[in-house]
Amino acid sequence: MEYNTTRELMKIREYGRNVHDMVKHLLTIEDKEKRQRNAEAVIEIMAILNPQASEMEDYRHKLWDHLFLISDYKLDVECPYEIPTQEVKQRKPEPLPYPKNKIRWNHFGKSFEKIYEKAIIETDEEKKQGYIQVLALFMKVAYSNWHKEAIHDDMIKDELSLISKGQLTYDPALKFKDFVDSSDLPTINPVNPQGLSKRAFNRNNNNRGNNGNRNPNMGNMGNSNRNNKFKFKKKNNANNI
Repeated sequence: MEYNTTRELMKIREYGRNVHDMVKHLLTIEDKEKRQRNAEAVIEIMAILNPQASEMEDYRHKLWDHLFLISDYKLDVECPYEIPTQEVKQRKPEPLPYPKNKIRWNHFGKSFEKIYEKAIIETDEEKKQGYIQVLALFMKVAYSNWHKEAIHDDMIKDELSLISKGQLTYDPALKFKDFVDSSDLPTINPVNPQGLSKRAFNRNNNNRGNNGNRNPNMGNMGNSNRNNKFKFKKKNNANNI
């Protein structure tokens, strides 16, 4: 009896042992036309065994790449796409340049800081007021998301003046809609003003939801229900006697 532990490791386990054996057999076929026909047949079998691949863009290209990968890039057939090589497969991607600068106001995020810097250096008074309106709206949405309560305009005015050391003055009488026609003004996402990633945004929302749902009286609820259930049963028993 032959065990899988003694067999050769499969390159892509999702296709199973039979597909790997078929590809191994392709390497032994000397006739080029016959080898080409059999390779195309294996591609069709791989498409049937991996139906979710059809949802990907250009999934046939992916199947041919898998075919060459399973054969250790030794298969000599005509491919409708660029034939991959082992060197390209083993090439390591370039490291991502992660930002190392710190955010001055973590609760507002990096986008707020970028808009703030533009507002500070802006010389045109109308555009400057437009940036200030964006910053004020940014702060209102951020506070609303974090504290779940409305924020007064005077508090926004005071805090914006404080962090800008008096260089930016927010006028509540002006409205953000008066400046939305300017193409130079940035836009923000009212739901996610900090520009967090999807994973971080969902984690923050779940944490705030869990904290808001905590009730110090929840501990007695279970005992109360059990007592009510016991009394209800006792009353029924009394009626049945």
